[in-house]
Amino acid sequence: MVAVKEERSLEEGLLKLKNQNDASGCRITTCVILSTFVAICGSFSFGVSVGYTSGAEVGMIKDMGLSIAEFSAFGSFSTLGATFGALFSGKMAIMLGRKGTMWVSDILCITGWLCIAFAKDVLWLNIGRFSSGIGLGLISYVVPVYIAEITPKHVRGTFTFSNQLLQNCGLAMVYFCGNFINWRMMALLGALPCFIQGIGLFFVPESPRWLAKASTDKELENSLLRLRGRDADISSEASEIQVMTKMLESDSKSSFSDLLQRKYRHTLVVGIGLMLIQQFSGSTAVLCYANTIFRKAGFSVAIGSTLLGIFVVPKAMIGLILVDKWGRRPLLLASASGMCLFCMFIGLAFTLQKMQLLLELTPVFTFICVTLYIASYAIGVGGLPWVIMSEVFPMNIKVTAGSIVTLASWSSSSVVTYAFNFLFEWSTQGTFYIFGAVGGAALVFIWFLVPETKGLSLEEIQLSLIREPDEINHT
Repeated sequence: MVAVKEERSLEEGLLKLKNQNDASGCRITTCVILSTFVAICGSFSFGVSVGYTSGAEVGMIKDMGLSIAEFSAFGSFSTLGATFGALFSGKMAIMLGRKGTMWVSDILCITGWLCIAFAKDVLWLNIGRFSSGIGLGLISYVVPVYIAEITPKHVRGTFTFSNQLLQNCGLAMVYFCGNFINWRMMALLGALPCFIQGIGLFFVPESPRWLAKASTDKELENSLLRLRGRDADISSEASEIQVMTKMLESDSKSSFSDLLQRKYRHTLVVGIGLMLIQQFSGSTAVLCYANTIFRKAGFSVAIGSTLLGIFVVPKAMIGLILVDKWGRRPLLLASASGMCLFCMFIGLAFTLQKMQLLLELTPVFTFICVTLYIASYAIGVGGLPWVIMSEVFPMNIKVTAGSIVTLASWSSSSVVTYAFNFLFEWSTQGTFYIFGAVGGAALVFIWFLVPETKGLSLEEIQLSLIREPDEINHT
């Protein structure tokens, strides 16, 4: 009974601090911009890795004498390594801090890219791909979490979505440059942002929310002063973070059993569900095997990959601009609708091709639909699951829940990446009808289960979500 009263009083204190924090939390400083830029440098390497197999396929098979099976294995080692990295991403982020985890990911990614760039045989290619994959598994968790924890709430979505923008920049580099840059040089370009991030981390602050759990109040306040400005009044924001941290620490320590508590089920279902939607709607398969799809449709691979390279960055800007204006739910619904629709259209194009109908139009129609599918993916489903994942989990379960959600993303990505070629051989049109059906199911899931988090602080989001089950029980 005493614990319940104490929790209630902490909740009331947090709500009182909300209005005080609104005025002081709206400042965007140079430090916030620099810290976000340093964090998303790793995301560029992420994007290069996703599209690398598409751009390097022809040159690597020719230079290294690889069979199709060996090259397919090389591609899958990235998602395998990322799955392995995801297992430890949460624990590492809490033990080493957000910055420490990014340093570890930089070392792994740089090592991996250098192994690929200077490989003499397939063994070193696979070692490099697996090493960089582990780094990607860490990056995919810690970067959105770090950005969400350092940015003011009114621009948190935009700044966190910049993670997706830099992924698309890396993807664009591979698509655009893969036609005329050697695959070894592309590997070196993939390592370069990790060098930049490794150096930049020396000049940015640690996450204040991690410091609230792992360090002293003084270090927490110093971090907030650097992020909000030396002349800013950070007392209310610091108090809000400390109140929420204290309230959550009154619960049990982070473990798998915590996730089974009723008050956390909703957030876990949302986190895992969005990651499964992201992967099983076909995004990884389309991004990794865009050239294969163009080739099967009869569209020029060189023209298709070059145009995609030009297009992927501007379309990612749309989500970046709209995420804090429209909100998370409208963008997710629009994104899932577009992915569902254009997958069905791609399936229709391959159906017409198989029936020998409109053969002169289906290649161009397929390219347009693939491009619009990727655009739909980029404005919502591509980046927002990571944004929402970084927002909804309280600090006391963020480690375990974040690791499970990241693991769900990479393990399902491995399944899709591995199965796509078999599905594509089985039925070109059927493959995309399946992806389209997943997009349709995603609309239902998002409409009924995904909360809107625009304009709320992390503490407000987490408090509202964990109180929902109790309110339901008392009605």
